[in-house]
Amino acid sequence: MTRTHTVTVGYAGGEERRGPVTMGQANMIRCMLRDEPEHINIHAVWPVPGGTRTEAAIDALRALVVRHEALRTTFPHAPGEAPREQVVAAEGEFTVTVLDHDEHPPEGYADSVARRNRVERFHLDRDFGLRISLVAVAGAPLSVALAASHAVTDISALSVLEEDWRDLLAGRTLPAVTAFTPLDLAAEEATPGGLRKAEASLRHWERIIRTDPQAMFAEPGAVGTEVEAEQLTLRSLRGARALALAAERTGGLPSTVLLTAWCALIAHRAGQPSCVAAVPTSNRFLPRLARSVNTVSQDALLSLDVRVPSFDALLRKAWGAALNAYRHSRFDAVRLWEVIDAVTYERGSRFARDVVFNDVSALPSGATGPAEGPELEVVRGQVQVLPTRVLTFVHETAPVLRLGLWVDPALFTPDEAEGFLTGLVRLLEAAATEDVPLATLTEVTGVRPVERGAEWRRVDGSWVSPSEVADVLSGALGGVPVHVAPDADGLVAFLASGGSPLTPERAHAALMDALPGRPGVLAPCRYVIVRDAPAEADRTGAWLRQRILTEGAGRDRRS
Repeated sequence: MTRTHTVTVGYAGGEERRGPVTMGQANMIRCMLRDEPEHINIHAVWPVPGGTRTEAAIDALRALVVRHEALRTTFPHAPGEAPREQVVAAEGEFTVTVLDHDEHPPEGYADSVARRNRVERFHLDRDFGLRISLVAVAGAPLSVALAASHAVTDISALSVLEEDWRDLLAGRTLPAVTAFTPLDLAAEEATPGGLRKAEASLRHWERIIRTDPQAMFAEPGAVGTEVEAEQLTLRSLRGARALALAAERTGGLPSTVLLTAWCALIAHRAGQPSCVAAVPTSNRFLPRLARSVNTVSQDALLSLDVRVPSFDALLRKAWGAALNAYRHSRFDAVRLWEVIDAVTYERGSRFARDVVFNDVSALPSGATGPAEGPELEVVRGQVQVLPTRVLTFVHETAPVLRLGLWVDPALFTPDEAEGFLTGLVRLLEAAATEDVPLATLTEVTGVRPVERGAEWRRVDGSWVSPSEVADVLSGALGGVPVHVAPDADGLVAFLASGGSPLTPERAHAALMDALPGRPGVLAPCRYVIVRDAPAEADRTGAWLRQRILTEGAGRDRRS
């Protein structure tokens, strides 16, 4: 039997303040207003030390709220507009839902409670930033299961909160807060130095989005902007040992060695010359950000050219590429998307963000004691809807390598998805003893590159299906006949207007509107408008013999 009751907790003693939102907050607010809450909200489970009373656990939570301004912050805004301001309350209240069981709940129960708390959207202008449940047995608290607004905290901030909470329960006196509060960080970002860093980040992103593959997984079967993906969890003592030995042999950091192996295998499987991936970073390199309770994590955009002969050569490049990405991960999200929209419209592409690698292994995991676990185990878990095709979380690298992987089932069969994880371990084992030629990745890992078919072309750094471009462009224009062919500059689209007022600008705008969820489609560099389609509509030469009404790149304006 479970008894549920709600405790209302009042707090006072903080300072009331207001000011602009930070770049990280603005980025997450944008995501919260756009994405489903279960995708963007975050959660955590904090085990309660034995012997702790419920009142003490709640008192420590109250002390956290007074100590950290972010937990007392709301974001007022007009309907239909994104918040630009944050307000810190001096006093207020929050609630704790107590779930008191007669018997111990099953393993994973607290995590399921925290996940359920993620489902409801946080109201930015009025909601307390944490939804807290206290799981207890016969009145004795077992764990705190909470969901958090990503506008208030990130995963690293939740770890800081847990450490402070445990210290409070242990009776320790916490030192004064010296880390940046959100308002402190907003002020730092507005300085000339902060603005220069943000501008440099925009230039870094623009360069990659302008020149690198628009999507890693542009291949048959890749459709849609969201996928239902089953979670796979790898736990491997073998992988951890191999990673440590590879790091020792090469002199690289274990995190960089793992990132290098993952990038090599992703690019190999996708048949790409580089690995372009979103690599979320905590942005906590500066002392005053290390323990900041705030949402400072943002995407770093990594571009790693894999056209080198061996693993060791790639590892040497990966360190610099990763460092460059991390240095450019603090940006104004609104301006970044303005840059992305402008560049992709000009290029005729759609930035996919279809590959994400999130290494959270540096966060406290609670793992202690000797190395225990399976030599190599892959366990299947829940299905989640994700706006990406490959998502990897690194939870631990020692003493057990523990990864979470979600992949698009349209691109990876269940055996291929599992084979990617086991192939990663095999690559680490090979790199532990000697340099690995990248030309041997199929033999070493068992992971085979995708087969796209003869009609696919590399155009402007991206894999493209000309026939799919023609089909999508025709559909976007109401079914007009379209023929697409490659030439020296890219793709050329021939369109039969049938006498309608069709222009290159209208054709390009229609295609760009249809691009989301179609990574195999890249806009032609030139649109050629004729009146009628030739009898041999599948032959480029026949279209060239038609009288041209107008032609152009179509990038000048949207009409």
